[in-house]
Amino acid sequence: MILVTGATGSIGRHLVRRLDELGAPFRALVRDADQGRALGCPYAVGDFDDPDSIAAAVVGIDRVLLNGAGAVPTPDGRPQPMVAQQKTVIDAAGRAGVRRIVKVSVWHAHRGGRLAQGAHWEIERHLEASGVEWSLLHPSGFMQNFLTGAGTFDDNGSLIAPAVDAPVSYIDCHDIAASAAVLLTEPRGAGETFVLTGPEALTMREVADHLEGSLGRPVGVVALGAEDMAARLEAQGVPRRFADDVAHLWADVGTGSMAATTPAVEHLTGREPRTFVAFLAANRNALR
Repeated sequence: MILVTGATGSIGRHLVRRLDELGAPFRALVRDADQGRALGCPYAVGDFDDPDSIAAAVVGIDRVLLNGAGAVPTPDGRPQPMVAQQKTVIDAAGRAGVRRIVKVSVWHAHRGGRLAQGAHWEIERHLEASGVEWSLLHPSGFMQNFLTGAGTFDDNGSLIAPAVDAPVSYIDCHDIAASAAVLLTEPRGAGETFVLTGPEALTMREVADHLEGSLGRPVGVVALGAEDMAARLEAQGVPRRFADDVAHLWADVGTGSMAATTPAVEHLTGREPRTFVAFLAANRNALR
């Protein structure tokens, strides 16, 4: 039996459908019963901040997809809640005899890293020391960010970017979920880290060109430096320390830090990951 945490998110929704297609026994962890009914699959109600509910959710579970909402700002700008929350799941899983945890992390997670990079590194080390078999997924930037528009478009509908010509190997969450499904249902990938990317690295100008055809309107690109990005976030109510860290990571992407592509998706799933054009075609209604 598989437990899917983060089941209502961009990866979790795809994973729930994939596991159902495979006929793999699973249940989704949701915060309330309405979410579970909306997913239309077996579910358990639980909250990462409620250890007892997590302990109950992992009873009878063999494998866990560990995923969450990511680093969120606290009053002092530190993303500590995610660290404690995911450690709670890992500890409960260990006590319940879970055999494997597949964790969705971030690319370039490292000691002392800012925001998610440092937080995920700490969680990864806790997982490795837990005694539970593990696999790590390090995805590139999500194509789904262009559906939500969160942090991607300005008020005029133009894309914002740290650099117009900095390529990023965006990946469809559909492919992250497909990769996770393999690791959750097959005896592969124990103790391995998989950097998951799309098949190509696109600059923001190239992304805008593709979006124009799907949106039916011109899409501009605005380069936004680190200081301007921090100011933009502060104006939206983000704590200063958190805004500065986001701006630092933003600027790092502008140097090409997420430009590489890997064969990991094809290695795991047996097929190439979706191109951005294919992603747009599959999500045409959502875009409009």
